[in-house]
Amino acid sequence: MSTTKKIIYGLYGDDDDLLNGVKVFKDKGISINEVYTPFPVHGLDIALGLKKTRISDAAFIYACYGVAVGITLTAWMMNHDWPQNIGGKPSFDWTHNMPAFLDPMFELMVFCAAHLMSLTFLARNKMYPGAKPQNPDPRTTDDKFMMEFISDDVETIKQLLIDTGVEEITVKDA
Repeated sequence: MSTTKKIIYGLYGDDDDLLNGVKVFKDKGISINEVYTPFPVHGLDIALGLKKTRISDAAFIYACYGVAVGITLTAWMMNHDWPQNIGGKPSFDWTHNMPAFLDPMFELMVFCAAHLMSLTFLARNKMYPGAKPQNPDPRTTDDKFMMEFISDDVETIKQLLIDTGVEEITVKDA
């Protein structure tokens, strides 16, 4: 057994084999650094023990921001930029005229939530233009599944990968 850390990749051809492999490694207490899949695998997040994502919390904050922008925009337009007489109601009273502006406020809420959430997702996952690709094997974007380990116990991990039905094993220096 060597004392230098190595990166070990195990390439699977089937998502069921991958899921079984993740469970075997978790039962043995071996830490999996990353898993690459071409599509979402049902139950993989639970098997890996991943925490719930906070992207929905960010979407709520962005939606509140969109509503705040909508309220500010319509109130400013209603009172300063282009005052209108809507149904005989005074233009300086935004609260009585607010139902006329529900549609733009809703649209701004959806617009801000969707776009800012997408930008947050791309920035969080380092998928912005000019970012270095993180995928070690392009086949995992097509039809293969890969587990990545960083360990100094290469032989144990290789044997467990073979036992779980891996198709290919690659070892690189960390």
